[in-house]
Amino acid sequence: MAAHRRARQRPLSGGTARTAFTIALAGAASATGLDGTGHAEPQPTPEQVQAKVNTLYEEAEVATEQYNDARERAGKARERLEDLRDEAARRTEGLNSAREKLGSMAAAQYRGGGIDPAVQLALSDDPDAYLDGAAFAERLGSRQASDVANVRKQLREIEQLRGAARIELSRLASRQADLERHRQTVTGKLGEARRLLARLPEGERAGPAAAGGAGHASRSSAAARDLWPVSAASSTAQAPGPRAAAALSYAYGKLGSPYAWGATGPDAFDCSGLAQAAYRAAGVSLPRTTYAQIGAGQRVARSQLQPGDLVFFYSGISHVGIYAGNGQMIHAPRPGAPVRVAPVDEMPFAGATRVV
Repeated sequence: MAAHRRARQRPLSGGTARTAFTIALAGAASATGLDGTGHAEPQPTPEQVQAKVNTLYEEAEVATEQYNDARERAGKARERLEDLRDEAARRTEGLNSAREKLGSMAAAQYRGGGIDPAVQLALSDDPDAYLDGAAFAERLGSRQASDVANVRKQLREIEQLRGAARIELSRLASRQADLERHRQTVTGKLGEARRLLARLPEGERAGPAAAGGAGHASRSSAAARDLWPVSAASSTAQAPGPRAAAALSYAYGKLGSPYAWGATGPDAFDCSGLAQAAYRAAGVSLPRTTYAQIGAGQRVARSQLQPGDLVFFYSGISHVGIYAGNGQMIHAPRPGAPVRVAPVDEMPFAGATRVV
């Protein structure tokens, strides 16, 4: 009750909604982990809650990029495993054929080995043909030795392939464990953010990074699409090359598409998935993750940005957008926020890359 009286004595400057929110949060703040050790500590304001939500979204995005990396590595391990298995199967078929050939040779030798060569020559209807056959048999002996050596070599190679496949299978299992761990991290962060947002009054619920520019940062997808014919034409005309122009045009065409972590289109995207899909449409293969994408082109200074450049944010390089000119970018912000146009300065700038 004392906490309630303090809340009424020190109302927040935002009207009765904020005051009511602070009173309600006082009794349940311990569940959020934001109130310290007890009710004696000051209760978080909506701004503090929103800052915590933004931090959770940023942490979730870091985990999302780690998830994307683990999934890509798992996919490569799976492909490598299948290649190894296919090659082992092909080698086994060749080995079986070589074994059958050796078996036929051995059987022929056994069948003919019990007759003395002089007797064979005496009984032969064609001594000249027999003598030619004897010379062939001598050559066949050296060839057979080579065939045996080849079979042994194939056996060693197949065993090496199987050993490599076992290693790749172990790597795949490790990648799949990484996937599950990062998936749980992402869903946990997003769930906690949603729970915190649910405690805020309706008018206080802004998206991450919206605290400094919710008005233009969260421009509606419909409004952005209305501007598309002019903005896209202007932006792509300033792009440093046809690939950058094509990638930017693709991004404009995806305005309003939903965010989905781990998605690379064509109907939903996460931030690095949008960048990858845009340049894939332009005929350029980009890495999957933000921290790999930043090294996939020529680094450029912020003052030298041109439309189509990739712009990266946060110290961990955990977010990326596609520069559209005039200080704006197109990006996939977060769950619940569709692909949109937003100012580059709404997040901590980390660097930029021009894909060439």
